[in-house]
Amino acid sequence: MSFASTDPLDRLPLPVLVGPTAAGKTSLALAIADLTGCELISLDSMQVYKGMDVGTAKATSEERSRAPHHMLDLVQASESFDVAMYLDEVRGLLEELSRSGRKYLFVGGTAFWLRALHQGLFDGPSRDPKIRERLNEQLEAEGAQAIFERLRAVDPDSAERLHPNDTRRVIRAIEVFELTGVPLSAQQREWGEQGSTSAPSRDARVVGIVAEGEAYERRIRARVDEMLNAGWLEEAVSIRDGCGFSFTAEKALGYKEVLALAAGDLDRDACLDEISLRTRQFARKQRTWYRKLENALWVESPSLSGVEALAKRLALELGLLS
Repeated sequence: MSFASTDPLDRLPLPVLVGPTAAGKTSLALAIADLTGCELISLDSMQVYKGMDVGTAKATSEERSRAPHHMLDLVQASESFDVAMYLDEVRGLLEELSRSGRKYLFVGGTAFWLRALHQGLFDGPSRDPKIRERLNEQLEAEGAQAIFERLRAVDPDSAERLHPNDTRRVIRAIEVFELTGVPLSAQQREWGEQGSTSAPSRDARVVGIVAEGEAYERRIRARVDEMLNAGWLEEAVSIRDGCGFSFTAEKALGYKEVLALAAGDLDRDACLDEISLRTRQFARKQRTWYRKLENALWVESPSLSGVEALAKRLALELGLLS
């Protein structure tokens, strides 16, 4: 006898609009919301932080007045927030939206979070009490940094995304390597890229925006310039001098360069050049990952005059219009 999953991520449709940064997701998502009455769920790992508004291109008050927005401003910039916490929050949100019959659309560009939304998280092998006891004893005797350096030696990719003080996850990553001989980060990539017989089968409906070439690169630079004019520097300094940035929040694109501008280590033109370059590089990485998505519908980034027509087509594709 089989039983239906009680997890809303397994039971409910998961329509998503994805695309690299500055591709035009916001205008297209709002046009779809205007047409269908759907609510927008952010799929952006940095928009969860309060106060990081300009630098993450978070929806403005005017944009939020056009459609309800969710999964924004969840924690202070000084707090850590990861994909597991995101999924837990989304589960409750989807239950609420489903009970009230409200339509929704995920919108964003964070590839790892999209993979987790559609395929779940890789749990790895069962925990080994003896290995854990030994590693915890080493932690007690040698300290967090020593354990972290051991992780860096066997799984540098996991070390890159974990804070040395996140000892629970550091120990788990070392444990997975000792049990399997394969870094946890490599197994997570395989889970997402090759699929798994253990991965959940979810109702994933993905539409992606294609954006590249010289015109797109000019758009990136223009947007960075607008963000600097809109108070990005002041925003970054306010957070730095206030609650501060957590290990995860400080990874947000561009904040390092803006704080260098504030310190006088970069002038405005150099800051604009550096952030534009990093954004282009980041967009290329996003496109590389998006190409691995199966059964996604890809559309060119729309012109202002073509947004409404494209919105109707995509609303039908995503199951938001019948």
